[in-house]
Amino acid sequence: MIILLYIRDILYIYFFLFCFLFGYRIFYGKHSKWFILASIILIFIPYYAAFALYFFIAIFLVFLSIKSKKRELSVRILLYSLTLSYIITATGLIYRYSNLTDDFSLRLIMVYSDTIGKAILFLGMLAFVAYRMREKNEDMRQNAMELVKVEAEKSALITSQNEKLELKVKERTSELNQSLEELKATQSQLIQSEKMASLGELTAGIAHEIQNPLNFVNNFSEVSNELVDEMNEELDKGDLEEVKAISLDIKQNLEKINHHGKRADNIVKGMLQHSRSSSGTKEPTDINALADEYLRLAYHGLRAKDKSFNAELITNFDESIGKVNIVPQDMGRVILNLITNAFYAVNEKKQRDVNFKPIVSVSTKKTDEHITISVSDNGDGIPEKVKEKIFQPFFTTKPTGQGTGLGLSMSYDIVTKGHDGNLKVETAEKKGTTFIIELPN
Repeated sequence: MIILLYIRDILYIYFFLFCFLFGYRIFYGKHSKWFILASIILIFIPYYAAFALYFFIAIFLVFLSIKSKKRELSVRILLYSLTLSYIITATGLIYRYSNLTDDFSLRLIMVYSDTIGKAILFLGMLAFVAYRMREKNEDMRQNAMELVKVEAEKSALITSQNEKLELKVKERTSELNQSLEELKATQSQLIQSEKMASLGELTAGIAHEIQNPLNFVNNFSEVSNELVDEMNEELDKGDLEEVKAISLDIKQNLEKINHHGKRADNIVKGMLQHSRSSSGTKEPTDINALADEYLRLAYHGLRAKDKSFNAELITNFDESIGKVNIVPQDMGRVILNLITNAFYAVNEKKQRDVNFKPIVSVSTKKTDEHITISVSDNGDGIPEKVKEKIFQPFFTTKPTGQGTGLGLSMSYDIVTKGHDGNLKVETAEKKGTTFIIELPN
């Protein structure tokens, strides 16, 4: 019986200790190590000191309740209910061990204090849970509002950044378009410069070609004047047969004068046609005559600069080709550019080797699918690493001032884009190079 009473007293002590620890936990959110140590020591406290412990815990809980006025409502409710439950339970226990139990009202308090205290604590815990959930919901709502606010700020920031980025893109696009227009203008000027440079290459050759028919015209004119004088003498003599023979010679001379005059006229027209901007209109053109003319003009143009230069010119034209539908100004520039490059290659090799015999050949051929124009030389050929770049704009192996690097690039565009053809190169180092123009048949 004594043991049971002792156990009951210990349980009472631990109930109050539980209230003490629970209140501390609610308020501070954690337990200190000395609280656990104190709970072990409390088992061995003297019986008469229990009432002092009850009183101390009551003061502590009241202190926490007062101090919790700045805490959440759920914490305050739980602390208030815990404090009230503790005070009622402790009061009943004190009355139980006192001598005042004869009073009926006090006996009621003693009997029902545990029940009332537990009920108050239970209701306080329910209220704590309810308010705690409401506080959590409020926190979640606040967090959601903060999240919405942050997302709105992010969205506004993204919109602002997008607007700035779009503005920068527009400015950059405008700058690029302006740069593109400037590049196009520069390219047009360079292309025109390349055309004029090729015309300059022809100038000496054209002068040479015109000089020949002019010499024939002058010679036949002088001979014709002499024949006219002879014819007048024969008329005075009355020898009509001799007059007729002389008149036939004069007629032949006039035909030759007319032929060489037309030849000079064709040379001038060709020069003017080459210097004019391309109309882009295709017309039937004698490819063989075009290639032969530019071969001779380019050759005499080079000889006008360097009298010591001589080369063997070989032509092999397929007469079955007839007239081909091309833009003559453009295709003439391509052929001239390829022939000029061929003469440049053999001339460079000739300057290093006096025993070298330059050969430049131009040939045409008609197949079922293509009409080909080939320009070949026996120069040094093109290195493989250079071959991959020769059709790139502004690429040149010539010294500064001797080439713009647009000749082959322009030629490639004229053949491929302007005539739906192909321009390819076959080369062997130290042996020579052949450029082949393929036009659709």
